[in-house]
Amino acid sequence: MRLKNKVILITASTRGIGLACVKACAKEGAICYMAARNLEAAEKTANELNQQGYHVKYVYNDASKPESFISMIEEVIKKEGHLDVLVNNFGTSNPQKDLDFSHTDIADFLDIVTLNLRSVYMASQAAIKHMAAHGGGSIINISSIGGLVPDISQIAYGTSKAAINYLTKLIATHEASHNIRCNAVLPGMTATEAVENNLSEDFRNLFLRHIPLKRIGLPEEIGAAVVYFSSDESAYTTGQIMAVSGGFGLATPVYGDLADKMQRR
Repeated sequence: MRLKNKVILITASTRGIGLACVKACAKEGAICYMAARNLEAAEKTANELNQQGYHVKYVYNDASKPESFISMIEEVIKKEGHLDVLVNNFGTSNPQKDLDFSHTDIADFLDIVTLNLRSVYMASQAAIKHMAAHGGGSIINISSIGGLVPDISQIAYGTSKAAINYLTKLIATHEASHNIRCNAVLPGMTATEAVENNLSEDFRNLFLRHIPLKRIGLPEEIGAAVVYFSSDESAYTTGQIMAVSGGFGLATPVYGDLADKMQRR
C-alpha cells in the first residue's frame, strides 16, 4: 500500500495507459480520480474497480475545453480537500494530418501542439497552488519516446512531447521550493488499443527490430513507473525524464540491421 490515502488525478484514463495508471495506483491504496470526457464510461469503469475493493472516482475533463482543466482540479479539491498527485496523461495526434515537415499544414501543427501542451500547462498550474498549500505534491507527465528520438512523421506530436519534457524540468525547478516534484514518463511502443488499431503488424515488426528488449511494452509497465513517481520512494527525485521503451533509441541508429546480421552468423 505504497500510496495509501493519496489523492491522485489522472487525465484521459478510461482506457490504455491512463486506465493502467488508475489500476496500478488504486492497487497501492490511492484514492484515484479518473478525469474523462466520457463520464458514462468513467462511471462504469469506476464502479467495476470499486467492486474489487478499490477507491476510484471520476471527474469531467474535455481537452477541447480549456476551462475543464481548472474545474477538474477544483472539483477534486472540493471533495477531498487536497490533491497529492496529478498525472497528465492526455495526448493526441492525427496520423492523417500530422505528417513530415514538408507536408504538415501549419494550422494542424499548431492545433496538436496547443492541445498537448495546454493540457499539461493548465492542469499543472491549477494544481500547484493547492499542492503548495498542503505541503507539496507530485506531477507526472506522460510524454513519449518520440519526444527524444525524432520520427519520420508526426512532427507536431513529437514537437509537443519534446516541449513537455522541457516543461517538466522547468516545473521541477520552479516549484521545488514548494516541495512539488515534477517528472516525466516516456512510453515507447505500448500494447494499447490505439497501437493495435492504428499501426499495421508490418510496422510493429519493423519497430521491434530496433528495441533491444525485443517486445512491445505493457500499459501496466507505464503504470509501475507512475506508482514510483507518486510514492514517497521518489521523494528526492524531480525533473527526471524516464524512458520506458525497452531501450529504443539507446543503441546506434543501425542497431536493427546489425542485430539481424549478428543473429545470422
